[in-house]
Amino acid sequence: MTSASRRGLLAGATAAALGSLAPEAAAQPLQPQVTPALSRFVAASPSASIPEDVREAGRLHILDTLASIVACRDLQPAVLARRFAEQQSGAPRRNAATILGTQSRAALIDAVFASAMTGHAAEINDFIPSAFVQPGPPIVSAAVALAEQRGLGGDAVLRATITGYELASRVPKALGLRNLNRSGLANHGIGPVFGVAAAAASMMRLPEARIPDLLTYCSQQAAGSWQWLLDVEHVEKAFVFAGMGARAGLQAALFAELGFTGVRNNLDQPGGFLDQGVFRGPDSDLDRSRLIDGLGQRWEMPHAAFKRYPTGGPTQPAVEGLLKLLPELRAETVRQVRIEMPGRWQAFRDAEMPALNLRYLTAIILIDRRLDFVSAQSLERMRTDAAVHALMGRVEIAHDPAQETPPGQPRAESARVIATDSSGGRHEAFVPYVLGYPSHPMARADVEAKALDLMAPRLGSRRAREAIARCREIETVRSGAELVRLIAS
Repeated sequence: MTSASRRGLLAGATAAALGSLAPEAAAQPLQPQVTPALSRFVAASPSASIPEDVREAGRLHILDTLASIVACRDLQPAVLARRFAEQQSGAPRRNAATILGTQSRAALIDAVFASAMTGHAAEINDFIPSAFVQPGPPIVSAAVALAEQRGLGGDAVLRATITGYELASRVPKALGLRNLNRSGLANHGIGPVFGVAAAAASMMRLPEARIPDLLTYCSQQAAGSWQWLLDVEHVEKAFVFAGMGARAGLQAALFAELGFTGVRNNLDQPGGFLDQGVFRGPDSDLDRSRLIDGLGQRWEMPHAAFKRYPTGGPTQPAVEGLLKLLPELRAETVRQVRIEMPGRWQAFRDAEMPALNLRYLTAIILIDRRLDFVSAQSLERMRTDAAVHALMGRVEIAHDPAQETPPGQPRAESARVIATDSSGGRHEAFVPYVLGYPSHPMARADVEAKALDLMAPRLGSRRAREAIARCREIETVRSGAELVRLIAS
């Protein structure tokens, strides 16, 4: 049989198989078509016009992420990821990059993986509450590594970061938050794959014609399970939220750069990524238009939030309420603390991770008279401190339907804290929001103060202030290697 005959038989068999599995494959493209607009946007990002308020938000999120990496350098997820990267890479000579926060180097994908894991080794980095993603660690890690490796400057890093945040936020919203929750697919793992790929494509200056192939390899690797809620040591969570997306997204970009091809316009084809069964049906909240509506005009960066406290995002209002009431309370006289909140309240009542467990956080705030980064992450203390355990038994977490927002509105970020003491006194604080959420953003001074607190203990005040100053004027940074050097220890 000739090679032409074999190709003909293979083509016929493939067509027959596709016909039996997806009879709608010959249908017209899904509407609205999204691939052309996404491709143009990513390809144009190295020189596109970006409003100053979006650029300023991008500078602050880069700073916040670098500070998180410095602070989390020696936590278990960071140490494990760094060990993996160094073991996999050996002694790389080509395509090497620095693992951020250290002086260690590894092959590019391994280095970015380890840097991203470090950035989310604790509950301190940024997040997008409307999309359930935490984009900073994976996206900034990839952008800075590519800048270091390819001799690119701070303006390219800033543009790539902003571009990456667009897709990291838009993709989960388009797939449908309800769809993802019901299916068990975690937004936190899916969004960063597309976000990192878009950021890397911006750094690489991939042409518009290559972006469809980039997107199809993102679709194949988009994954993640809500089982991260069962994680205890924060290692698997750091992988799902940061390391996995960093690795897969960068790999997709490198594939596209090298010439890998795939299903063209996979986002627009019947049977493609956006047309899978989990995203279809009468109760589906899939909305393809969310991928492209206002793209390049209405930016996702302003929807990103900062964590004011070193705890999980939804716990922040309760933590602030407790800190407000602290002058009125004493651990030895508190009879009960009741925290009422919207959303997935059970997760924060029963979480095995310290920084997500509101009963644990309440106990250490009352005992220590403050909340610090180390105690908020201490699994050992949550497991072994008898005084903490005694107080945790007096804390109740409850759902308050009145705090929920109507469907289609941004999710509620609030809490009511009610404490009673042994004398019968009642102390109450309602926190409708925490500074740092999109509705009430942090000012530059707030973000810089947080970054200084996180970086100074390891880098020293002088170097920490220098890193802050360079991020403030990141467009003037001539090489990504400068950012790498500033935070290395």
